[in-house]
Amino acid sequence: MTQPHIVITGANRGIGREIAGRYRAQGAKVTGTSRDGATGATLDVTNPESVVAFAKSLERQPVDLLLCNAGVYLDKGESIEGYPAQMWAETFAANVTGVFLSIQALLPNLRAARDAKIAIISSTMASDTNAPGGAYIYRSSKAAALNLGRNLAVDLKPEGIAVGIYHPGWVKTDMGGDAAAINVEESAAGLMARFDALSLASTGSFENWDGRPHVF
Repeated sequence: MTQPHIVITGANRGIGREIAGRYRAQGAKVTGTSRDGATGATLDVTNPESVVAFAKSLERQPVDLLLCNAGVYLDKGESIEGYPAQMWAETFAANVTGVFLSIQALLPNLRAARDAKIAIISSTMASDTNAPGGAYIYRSSKAAALNLGRNLAVDLKPEGIAVGIYHPGWVKTDMGGDAAAINVEESAAGLMARFDALSLASTGSFENWDGRPHVF
């Protein structure tokens, strides 16, 4: 039986690295990416040329699961007097445009697989019903990633490609900090269970790492 091919953007640290290791331990073929390629393939999702080159390196290889995990949180701790325009541009380039470009470039690979899936890491901070203030750039970018995923789910469903959007939890990583609620292992295990359960019947869903439906 052919083992699934999993592509994970931002697999050099945190949740991405943990998920990559777990899939490899299961015997899957994993293509993990990072900007410098130090721990796998080179991919800078903010650079269209890098995205095209990465897709070309996977030419004719089916991709069963594309996990769009790469992202940044540049405005952590910013005051309302801050949030410079360049910070908005860099964040959206990574968290939104980079997600779309990665999916767009790998569509031929996803179409070549049977029952292909796309998983987009968003955040509870994308919710418009849970808006405690602050982190305007990150919240806006993750809300945009959620919206992108839900609309892609509609357009890709006729092609048999399911799309899920996920909140990984508040995780003890460089981004989440030491005070976070869960560790990387818990988040990774929960997310992988969500990916396994994703189907055309549930495409477009926004779920927490533990399977609870997320409030928009």
